[in-house]
Amino acid sequence: MTVRVKICGITSPEQALMVQQSGADALGLVIYEKSPRYVDINQAAAIRAVIKDSVLAIALLVNPSEELVNQVITEVKPDYIQFHGNESPEFCQQFNYPFIRAIRMRDGLDIDAEVAAYKADGGFLFDAWSDDLYGGTGHSFDWSRLPTTTDYKLILAGGLKPDNVAEAIAKTMPYMVDVSGGVEASPGIKDPIKVKAFVTEAKKIT
Repeated sequence: MTVRVKICGITSPEQALMVQQSGADALGLVIYEKSPRYVDINQAAAIRAVIKDSVLAIALLVNPSEELVNQVITEVKPDYIQFHGNESPEFCQQFNYPFIRAIRMRDGLDIDAEVAAYKADGGFLFDAWSDDLYGGTGHSFDWSRLPTTTDYKLILAGGLKPDNVAEAIAKTMPYMVDVSGGVEASPGIKDPIKVKAFVTEAKKIT
């Protein structure tokens, strides 16, 4: 099965259209004010409006309030919420809404325990650890730490770019790969050439 590609940190409807034309399967909208790729609710809704039914719209939130989550669900209507902070399983599950759980690969992490606790129907996104950043670090982690077989959707993130994504897929066999900074001209500005190269390289591996 060909791996799916998520381009995260989309900041305008024009970018969303370009990324979809390049063959992406999912788009990520970062609704987190501390991110250089932040979009507010109104911007996210405008981007959501141009995302095709065949492409997933994923809203990334970091330690949000219940009010913000409900506002995103109501006004943006993403296919999935991606909880990328320190949210508890109870917090994520209370909305009865499809979600992806991001797992930042800190030392000593028990992946099986995390997966069992969150039961994320959208899958688990594995990203590099940072003491002060929630994603978008531009750094990768030791892929050998990931399980070789799973009964959930494994999404690989962290330091991916056109020249290493094929190797990453071959080693981890994920359901989806996620990229943000690796296809940018500058933070929040996607480079069409890099986006197309990333999608092409990712989909070489079956």
